[in-house]
Amino acid sequence: MSCTTITAPTGGSPLASDNKKVLGPRPSDVIELPCGRLVSRSELASGRAMSVSAPARSNASADSNTCAGGQTELCETRRAAEEAGWRRVVRNFTPSWFAATMGTGIVSILLHELPYNAHWIEVLSWVFFALNVVLFATFSLICIVRFSLYPEIWSAMVMHPVQSLFLGTFPMGLSTIINMMVLACSHWGTWLAYTAWALWWINVTLAVSTCCGIPFIVMHFHKPGLHTITGGIMLPIVPTIVVSSTGALVSSILPSASHAQLTILTSYVLWGLGVSFSMVITALYFHRLTVHSLPSRELIVSVFLPVGPLGQGGFGIQRLGREALRVFPQTGLLRDVLSDGSADGSLIAGRFFYLAGLLMGLLMWGFGLLVLSNALLSIALTKKFPFNMGWWGFTFPIGVLATCTGQLAKSLDSTFMRVITMVLSLAVVALWTVVATKTLWLAYTGEIFYAPCLKDLRNKQDRGEESKTS
Repeated sequence: MSCTTITAPTGGSPLASDNKKVLGPRPSDVIELPCGRLVSRSELASGRAMSVSAPARSNASADSNTCAGGQTELCETRRAAEEAGWRRVVRNFTPSWFAATMGTGIVSILLHELPYNAHWIEVLSWVFFALNVVLFATFSLICIVRFSLYPEIWSAMVMHPVQSLFLGTFPMGLSTIINMMVLACSHWGTWLAYTAWALWWINVTLAVSTCCGIPFIVMHFHKPGLHTITGGIMLPIVPTIVVSSTGALVSSILPSASHAQLTILTSYVLWGLGVSFSMVITALYFHRLTVHSLPSRELIVSVFLPVGPLGQGGFGIQRLGREALRVFPQTGLLRDVLSDGSADGSLIAGRFFYLAGLLMGLLMWGFGLLVLSNALLSIALTKKFPFNMGWWGFTFPIGVLATCTGQLAKSLDSTFMRVITMVLSLAVVALWTVVATKTLWLAYTGEIFYAPCLKDLRNKQDRGEESKTS
């Protein structure tokens, strides 16, 4: 069977594959279908180019879900149309884009919480906050459209050994928005406090789901070897630590002490889940580095990701201790258990949690500096490496280490820690500028829209078609 005829939309000649001469569009706008026929991108994007013969239409209507039995050319044309225009963007829009919301969100938080601040910098933090909300809403809408139009992509993405890891970026991106709601908008009233609390509980569900589900899928279905382990395996685990830190912030604005206590205790559980799991993975990751050296150039930025659980964990445990010191005496938690007759037991408990948080924060900050120095040396040795969405891994891990440093500066009243916070924060802003510029340019050219899971899905569909025809 010959290729289905593709007719030009406005009086143009058909794009023939026998002489490879294109009469209408420029050669750079032409796509060659697998059957050999040439067709313009504009025709595919608009859908006007698909003029098929009557037999082909009847076959397509009889079975539009298969490409067997003489419909191969029609299906190839449809597939080519899905790789042009807005359909290509939607189909290739991966969860890794939410890493951009994480980076943008942490910049807004750092600018708002700078130890040496100015009014114009605070206004700039509001600008980044608004940008982050717009990005998060836009990306969420695109994902909804993607999985609504192409539901088969969801299972392919979840089962992909790399793309599935980026599902953890969604709850972390949402956490940055909730954090700024607390830090910058708490004066809006009680309604905002409970809105943030409701969003936090939704985020808890998402974070626990990714932390428990994605590593299980990776370990038991893909069975990765030690040489394939990268810092990316942290992505579905860190959300529980991020959400626990957000819980500490949310509890600080809740009007009800009992609600605040529930949030604090839940956050401690989430912190323990995420930090314990991430420490196991960190040990495994350093073993991988010892045996197999650094990751490939394409994945080298992932060496920064282990900084994330240390920085975020150090910040979160300090904030939780601070809120425990404030809330426990109000609710009377552990009052009878720890009371010695001279002091309120709940106050003793609050002080213990506060001091334990400060100590853990110091320890995790020190370990974070070690991992950060290792990451910087790894980048220096690699020198040149290609740009991809993984570059957003520069921003968030260093950013949360800066928040941990800033919290230590407040607790210890340390000028040294304030200076380090400023240095790390400004470095994150500079990195965000570089990465955002590169991302915008490649999004404009379309080069960055590529979903590896689609190749696996296509291969699976082709195998299914071959089994039907055999």
